[in-house]
Amino acid sequence: MSTMLKSLLGYQSAMGGGAAETVIRKKVYENAINNTLKSNFPLVLKLVEELVGKWKSFPASQHTPLCAHLLGLAMKTVTQLALGESFGDDAKVLSFRKNHDAIWSEIGKGYLDGSLEKSSSRKGNYEKALSEMESMLLSVVKERKAQKKQTAFVDALLQSSLTERQVMEDCMVFTLAGCVITANLCIWALHFLSTSEDVQDKLYKELDEVLGSDPVSLDKIPQLRYCQQVLNETVRTAKLTPVAARLQGVEGKVDQHVIPKETLVIYALGVVLQDSDTWNTPYRFDPDRFEEESVEKSFCLLGFSGNQTCPELRFAYTVATVLLSALVRQLKLHQLKGHVVEVRSQLVSTPKDETWLTVSRRR
Repeated sequence: MSTMLKSLLGYQSAMGGGAAETVIRKKVYENAINNTLKSNFPLVLKLVEELVGKWKSFPASQHTPLCAHLLGLAMKTVTQLALGESFGDDAKVLSFRKNHDAIWSEIGKGYLDGSLEKSSSRKGNYEKALSEMESMLLSVVKERKAQKKQTAFVDALLQSSLTERQVMEDCMVFTLAGCVITANLCIWALHFLSTSEDVQDKLYKELDEVLGSDPVSLDKIPQLRYCQQVLNETVRTAKLTPVAARLQGVEGKVDQHVIPKETLVIYALGVVLQDSDTWNTPYRFDPDRFEEESVEKSFCLLGFSGNQTCPELRFAYTVATVLLSALVRQLKLHQLKGHVVEVRSQLVSTPKDETWLTVSRRR
């Protein structure tokens, strides 16, 4: 995702332009995300607990809007972890969100279908939002550099040999992609869970066995095997990232077509994620399918596991695991009768309209 976003935003992927520098910069970016999660994990727990507390106070009949609440959770989490504690201020997050939404709506749609270039007013709005977001991020970079803090994603990048402009670009990519991927992984996971009481009960049993009454911790996450299966199956069923991109490191060939080195290659993941030759009953939500080694292997080969996973998706898995571990142990999720959720496929698959469910206390 970060490679494709950099290309769409017109940013250089390397420090000086070469392939080796691209690899180094990518490593700096990934390490910064991992270290930020480690040092701010208690904050992720706190923000999730606030949301779960809110849901617990709702009467059983109240319709809960998943998109609004989970995009809010993702925005708060990503901005505070990426840019620092000053984004605990709601007004600051709202201002960030206004520009974030304007940029993402065009990147997700306008660039892909070419419609952005045909409308000067839309292009003007997009460029204004991008310019405002870049200015805001640059001022955060300068502030954090002066403060010499070491807790946020931006701080980790400032300790590398990147320029202020490059740190700003990487903050742009992480905050843009991190918010959208985290929110939509959580939205789809809760939506699919609400359609299956059996899956919720099986997940509850695992959470109870592994965690007891303790909150989840980073070192316990790998032990939550079924939770991982639920998230894998969410990504697959929702076709969460229907396209992916990689820079071709060496010259390649497909049939008679030569792919030059340094070409951006787009992969149609959405097609493969629901290919009936690979997946039995491909449109059914069934986390048990990931018990099979061959299925796990197919998923890994698509770049959804191990070292190849895009760092924003790894981040989203962590936040989603915290959310599921808190929610499912305290509440049951229920689907609304007759409520149909349609998919909008862009760079990240989102529901076309607001998605609702109800909750009740788990006895």
